[in-house]
Amino acid sequence: MHLADVASSIFSSLGLDDVEDRIGCGPSPAGRECLFLIDGFGADVLAQYADLAPTLSSMRHFAPIDSPFPSTTATSLTCLSTGVLPGIHGMLGYTVRVPRSGGRILNSIKWDERVDPISWQPVPTLFERAAQQDISVSHVAAKRYENTGFTRATFRGAQYRGANVVADLVAQTKVALKTAPAFAYVYVNDLDVAGHSDGVGSEKWLAALKYVDHVAHMIISQIPQGTRFWLTADHGMINVKEKIVLGLDNPLMQGVSLLAGEPRARHIYLDEANLSEPENVAEIWSRFLGSRARVFTQAQAIADGLFGENVSLDAQERMGDIIAIANDGVIFIDPEREVMESAMVGHHGAMTDAERLIPLAVLETT
Repeated sequence: MHLADVASSIFSSLGLDDVEDRIGCGPSPAGRECLFLIDGFGADVLAQYADLAPTLSSMRHFAPIDSPFPSTTATSLTCLSTGVLPGIHGMLGYTVRVPRSGGRILNSIKWDERVDPISWQPVPTLFERAAQQDISVSHVAAKRYENTGFTRATFRGAQYRGANVVADLVAQTKVALKTAPAFAYVYVNDLDVAGHSDGVGSEKWLAALKYVDHVAHMIISQIPQGTRFWLTADHGMINVKEKIVLGLDNPLMQGVSLLAGEPRARHIYLDEANLSEPENVAEIWSRFLGSRARVFTQAQAIADGLFGENVSLDAQERMGDIIAIANDGVIFIDPEREVMESAMVGHHGAMTDAERLIPLAVLETT
């Protein structure tokens, strides 16, 4: 199963037309469904730290499911909200080049108001489709995300309910589930923030894990009886072991004009002289990195289904001419972002099990 299957299946249980129940959740018992998504919560977390998350551990867990490539928030959450893979919705990573922009980079999370969110991500969201069928749909998350370009691209159709503290998260989720049929999507990113800054397993990360478990407990204890409470994530995380700075003096930058993506999964855009033979640059990267990375030309990435079986023209135009996916604990640092990227201990975006595999669990409240 895949993250793109989750929300579509839950909406199917509420009676949404033309979506499949791909995870086998069946009809909604009470017409109220709550999806709790923990940013950065890999499927391996509870195997090691179950005692710190008793609420999440007590749920009925399915086998781990796949997050898309790249295993990063912008891509994963758009798969969740649309039910389709990145090659169709076109959100191909943390940053990508804007076609025909003179080399401008779009940061999918921070956005760029020169880019229209609906044109950039034109696939109707499951939230839009549900609202049109009189299913109450809410998005509960921190207030700062409400009017961002990313929210408009990915979560349009849901009523945004801003909540910055536990009490507000609980209160807003209760309101969201008051009238059936209802779907409440609740997002928390404390674990991801702690992992980036201090690393998986750090004291700060362990405290964040306890916190998100507490949030789950409080929501479960307050939402209407019979509500199904679902757990999933957008990606997992690993700690860095080796840093490769992609400066101008690095031989990997021969023929490269622009970098995007993120340290574990780079979109690499070539200069005009090398566009006709990208395989030559890909070979340089492959020989230099060996087992430390997998390197694809754009044509290889599409043929191998890296972004899904189908790839739109928009997605192809945004995609790197070369794509480098780090193995083990390697990161590729953009020198223009070196201070920030080097400071981060935890990273994600690549295809290791720790990054790719995410949990899916459910609890029916009583």
